[in-house]
Amino acid sequence: MYALLRPLVSARPNPVSIRAAALGAVSVLALCAMGSPSHAQQTLPEVTVQQSAAGKAKKAKKPGQPSSVSQGAEQGQSEADVVDGGDGSLPPIVGVGATGLAVPSTTTQIGRQEIQSKIPQTSDTAELLREAPGVSIFKAGGVSGLPVINGLNDDRVKVLLNGMVVSSACANHMNPPLSYADPAQIAYIEVLSGVTPVSKGGDSLGGTVIVESLPPHFAGVGEGVHTAGSISAFYRSNGNGVGTSATAHAASNNVSVNYAGAWVRSDNYEDGHGVEVLSSEYEAQNHSVQLAVRNGGDLFVVQGGIQYIPYQGYVNQYMDMVENKAWFLNTRYVANFGWGKLDARAFYQNTKHEMNFLADKQPGEMPMLTEGQDAGYSVKAEIPLSGRDLLRIGNEFHHQRLDDWWPPVAGTMMMAPDTYLNINDGTRQRLGTFVEWERKWTNAWSTLLGVRNDMVWMDTGDVAPYNTANPCIPMGMMGCMNNPDAQAALDFNARDRSRTDTNFDVTALARYAPSASESYEFGYARKTRSPNLYERYAWGRGEMAMSMIGWFGDLNGYVGDPDLDPEVAHTVSFTTGWSSGARKDWEFKATPYYTYVEDYIGVRKIGDSMMMPDVVYLQFANHDAELYGINLSGSLLLADSSQFGRFALTGVAGYVHGENADTGISLYHMMPWNGRLALTHTLGGWTNSVEIYAVAGKHNVDTVRNEMETGGYALLNLATSYEWQNVRVDLGIKNVFDTYFEDPLAGHYYFASPRDNVPGEGRSFNAGLTLKF
Repeated sequence: MYALLRPLVSARPNPVSIRAAALGAVSVLALCAMGSPSHAQQTLPEVTVQQSAAGKAKKAKKPGQPSSVSQGAEQGQSEADVVDGGDGSLPPIVGVGATGLAVPSTTTQIGRQEIQSKIPQTSDTAELLREAPGVSIFKAGGVSGLPVINGLNDDRVKVLLNGMVVSSACANHMNPPLSYADPAQIAYIEVLSGVTPVSKGGDSLGGTVIVESLPPHFAGVGEGVHTAGSISAFYRSNGNGVGTSATAHAASNNVSVNYAGAWVRSDNYEDGHGVEVLSSEYEAQNHSVQLAVRNGGDLFVVQGGIQYIPYQGYVNQYMDMVENKAWFLNTRYVANFGWGKLDARAFYQNTKHEMNFLADKQPGEMPMLTEGQDAGYSVKAEIPLSGRDLLRIGNEFHHQRLDDWWPPVAGTMMMAPDTYLNINDGTRQRLGTFVEWERKWTNAWSTLLGVRNDMVWMDTGDVAPYNTANPCIPMGMMGCMNNPDAQAALDFNARDRSRTDTNFDVTALARYAPSASESYEFGYARKTRSPNLYERYAWGRGEMAMSMIGWFGDLNGYVGDPDLDPEVAHTVSFTTGWSSGARKDWEFKATPYYTYVEDYIGVRKIGDSMMMPDVVYLQFANHDAELYGINLSGSLLLADSSQFGRFALTGVAGYVHGENADTGISLYHMMPWNGRLALTHTLGGWTNSVEIYAVAGKHNVDTVRNEMETGGYALLNLATSYEWQNVRVDLGIKNVFDTYFEDPLAGHYYFASPRDNVPGEGRSFNAGLTLKF
């Protein structure tokens, strides 16, 4: 254990690290000092203790026990209540908002067991979210997919990574929040894909994704110091992907020290025709250390971690990631008082990022550097007012600071002689406050009503082009090329750039569950999101500068608008759920929804490229939009016996249509009809699955961005795993028939001429091995 942790604890500190650590410690101590917990009236459920083989034997998993994926916990329970900790998947820490309508029927909970089965298949945490109805993924780098919920993407989805709000520190969003956690480090994911309570989302429209890392382990009473851990490795044939991960912990009854780390590397993958897809290679590593102390039912956790990505190719961008370094410090305090429960967090993250060209793309240098900082806190409380009434209140703050600059390139005429300042000391600060009232009127009827206010302050400093002196760049014998960035910088610097948004959200939910076999849930939400820093402050008007802005994978260029208004979405949804009752031999759930977005941040065309065909230049602009669709999920028990095991069918399906309400043109990257159907079998330690994933042809496209249509396809995936004592073996084949396909949300392939879609990944044989000790 010490050997694993020593490189981290013995690293030479720097002043920035020391200041950040002190700040985090002071923040949490201040929260702890708010009052003395009262343990007499109620206590927090104890954190599950997972014991190694050397200790007491773990509870055996019953034949046919359900998977750890839960489509809306029964009557609003959180995963902490429904996951059996004895199967090796620890429940998360139980904080505020773990029960009742704070967990709507549209919630999907993904536990450690299901996550572990996916590790040999993907290193992109965003891909794990496909288990949830209504979720699709913008394809990006190998570990940097962007989640989409009901057609609303990226920043419109609230992502909470161990309670941290992490911003993309890149003009192409190459380092989105989910890229900072390897699947091997994650214990639990909660996806709210419908109307979201105000206690779980602000400054977002589409839904919320909550990701929690492995919780602390503690020794049993009288056990002394408990130590355990695991080491895993996997191989993927397509791209020669290899990876390792490890966990280790040492704990007494009240103090726990934990480590979790992962490393992965892959070459370019091949498509279904056996053709290499260039700029799809990547390498990444993530490490975290956690210290936890409990006192009765109270828990205090400090977690720190680092990430290093030396390279990550992007098939649908002009640039690649050539380095991403990040470190974070995160603290959490959960306690019970006489008046209720307190859940407080404080965090800081620093990211240094560089874009340039990897070997597959054009030779030469074009460095683009970014440094981003995120800091904040959240304080939430849950207060029982009576046997039927529960009040949730909270306050949170998020500070983002961003610098994005492009050093001059020696020997060039267009990218010299000065440093290009893209975002200079950009800041985005948000202060949010909410109150939420939940009432259980009868055993069948319950309601939730919440209101929220978010104040958003944004500003940025003066900017500069590569060449501030000349409005025309000398091009030798070609004469002189217009330098629109010079005038654009003057105009941008001359205007007032500070902005203040006053945003209000409202959520109303009502659930009627007359029996254990049926439930009905109606919801309305008014959700608001302010623009991000690039949407408001990207200013360059030259072709090259605009081409460097955009996270859409369409190879178009973008420029911001400081006068953008916040988006305001009005969503109504209705969820019906039927089942066989408490046994859940069969379940079916359907959620139709409709969303109207005022001042949706779309685009308006401002020009065509003079050098690249089919490339257009766009400015972010407000217009109204509407989206509607339906999400379906279900399961059916086929057979269950002690001799042959449990056979079951599970499936999810969804459709979304979105369009510009002013023009009728389709919104960008709307997912066509898609679904997955899996036949699963479990017997003792053996688990098998046969899965079909099918996607209809995409024919509703955004013609303003020159989005291209894609054909329909179906993929067959096979997986099997066997767990015996301290050993687990995973085997699988992804895309069994080596089918050629183009993902509707993968964007345009940089290397294709003429323009074409990004080819999907062909067949891959995957294998994984895990040893526990």
